[in-house]
Amino acid sequence: MAHRRKSLWSDGTAAAAVSSAAGILCSLLLLLLFSALVCFLMDSLMFMDAFSVISLAAGSFVGSFVYGKFRRKGGLIGGILCGAVMYAFLSAAAFAVNGSAMSIKKLLLLCLFGAAGGVCGVNSKRPRGLRDQ
Repeated sequence: MAHRRKSLWSDGTAAAAVSSAAGILCSLLLLLLFSALVCFLMDSLMFMDAFSVISLAAGSFVGSFVYGKFRRKGGLIGGILCGAVMYAFLSAAAFAVNGSAMSIKKLLLLCLFGAAGGVCGVNSKRPRGLRDQ
């Protein structure tokens, strides 16, 4: 009988870490895109705050969507967990650079969009090559 190793997605903490890393990467890519847009096409920095909020929300949603899509259970709690992990990482990075942590509003934003992404990921179509945990 063949020995099957456990999937990465069977462990909730590892899945949350990988999904949060995917969300942070998505946020960074969106920030790069928005900064290039502002640098080359716009004359003012009027929309920079809105662009940063959009990139954080989209990154949290994408990371939690990945968590829910591959984990296939616990989308609401997992999405909130992914948002909190993203907040902890970004707050630590902000503290290292600025000396101050991010506001609690950003935690609420990340957890809200994380919960929505986790629920959407669980309720989406099952990935083709996914084996049961």
